[in-house]
Amino acid sequence: MKRIWILLMVLLVLAAFVFTGCQQAGTTKKATESLVDEIMKRGVMKVGVDVFVPWVFKDKAGNLVGFEIDVASRLAKEMGVKVEFVETKWSGIIPALLTNKFDVVIGGMSSTTERSLKVNFSMPYDYSGMSICANKKMAPGWTRLEDFNKPNVILTVRTGATPVAAAQKFMPKAQLRQFDDEAQAYQEVVNGRAHACVSSQPGPEGWVNKHPDVLYLPLGGKTFTKEPICFAVRKGDPDAMAFFNGWITRMEWDGWLEERHQYWFTGNEWEKLTQ
Repeated sequence: MKRIWILLMVLLVLAAFVFTGCQQAGTTKKATESLVDEIMKRGVMKVGVDVFVPWVFKDKAGNLVGFEIDVASRLAKEMGVKVEFVETKWSGIIPALLTNKFDVVIGGMSSTTERSLKVNFSMPYDYSGMSICANKKMAPGWTRLEDFNKPNVILTVRTGATPVAAAQKFMPKAQLRQFDDEAQAYQEVVNGRAHACVSSQPGPEGWVNKHPDVLYLPLGGKTFTKEPICFAVRKGDPDAMAFFNGWITRMEWDGWLEERHQYWFTGNEWEKLTQ
């Protein structure tokens, strides 16, 4: 009887271990469920964006339009789900992603080392670069970055965006003023309260076209950096990353991404949509 009792105790202990293991396995499976699976079950893909012409902006009717709106909308359509755009200030867009306010950032975000410590980036689906527009009276005839690298020069940039790092790297002596609203950063230059604005092309060119009597392009419209634009997602989901990379690759081979790039960044037909 004693041996039978011991055997029963051993069997009960083993059963407890098996039950616990099954529970942990179930928990792990649930915790590592792919973002793509979650989106498909929900029927909606939530995309974090911020206004950044011509990547994302509102047309005359108040609807969001732009290169990134086209990209996210095409992706959602092919997934068979709806798309919901969550407007978020750029300086807080990564924290909002990490706290599950939305599923993915598709909003002109370039991959940097600092950002990669917090989120994972897809392969690039577009490229951008820093440009600069300046006030004709405050910076007359300046054609080099060195002309703006002076202690008495005021540069404006968008808070939390890559122009901050670009300005600090190439014009470290200049004073830097940061704004959550990119339009305000440009307006400071238009109003003569700053010498120049550093931003991603074609933003500076667009503002020069709007204010040709006040602004000009010191570098002739050329960019002085090249930055890969990628999707940003939370870490720990290789399946979602593989899916997004596969979709980007197919859109590149199809020529659709290049066609959309030409429309939004080379032509000016879209300007009729602006307010």
